[in-house]
Amino acid sequence: MQTPDILSGEQVILCKIKEQDLDTWWGLIHNDEHPEWKKWDAPYYPLRRESLEKFKEQMTNLIHQGYDRKYLIKVNDEIIGMVTYYWEHESSQWLEIGIVIYLPEYWNGGYGTDALKVWIAHLFGTFPIPRIGFTTWSGNSRMLTVGKKLGMVEEARIRKCRLYNGKYYDSIKMGLLRDEWEAQQHS
Repeated sequence: MQTPDILSGEQVILCKIKEQDLDTWWGLIHNDEHPEWKKWDAPYYPLRRESLEKFKEQMTNLIHQGYDRKYLIKVNDEIIGMVTYYWEHESSQWLEIGIVIYLPEYWNGGYGTDALKVWIAHLFGTFPIPRIGFTTWSGNSRMLTVGKKLGMVEEARIRKCRLYNGKYYDSIKMGLLRDEWEAQQHS
C-alpha cells in the first residue's frame, strides 16, 4: 500500500522520513545529553544513544523498504517532532500511536494536537481499525490534555507504577473509537 509523502494540518505538515532529514532528526534526539523533551517522553526509560552513522544506516534501510510508521512533524520546513504508530496486536487491529515534540518553543501552541489530529485521520483512513490509543504517564499533563482535546477517553490507569525522580506516577491509557472520531468529524 502506498502512503502519501505529506499529510497537511492547520499548523503542521507530517512528512514521510527522507534521507536528507536524518542528520537534523538525529541531532534533535541526541545532540543534548539530557534533552528537555525526554523529561516528558517516558523519562523513566533511559534514552538509548546511537551514533549518527548507525542511525542513518538503519533509517535509510527502512526508507528504502517504504517505511511509513513514523512521520516527521514540520512547521515552515523545520522538523519539530515525530508521530508514530505500532501494532499492540495486529491480528485484532489494536493500533497505538505516539508523538514527540522535540523543541520546547512548540509546546503548548496546539502543534501536537494538530499533528495527532492529522495522524489519527490518516490511520483511520488507512486501516480498518475500530480504535486508536496511546499510553502516557500522569506526569505528562500536556499529553493528557491533547488526548482529551481529540475526544479520547481514559481507558485504563495503572496506579503508581512509573518511578521518576524518586516519585511514583500512574500509567494512563487513552483511547478513541472510530465511531466517536467519525461523530466528531460530522459535528
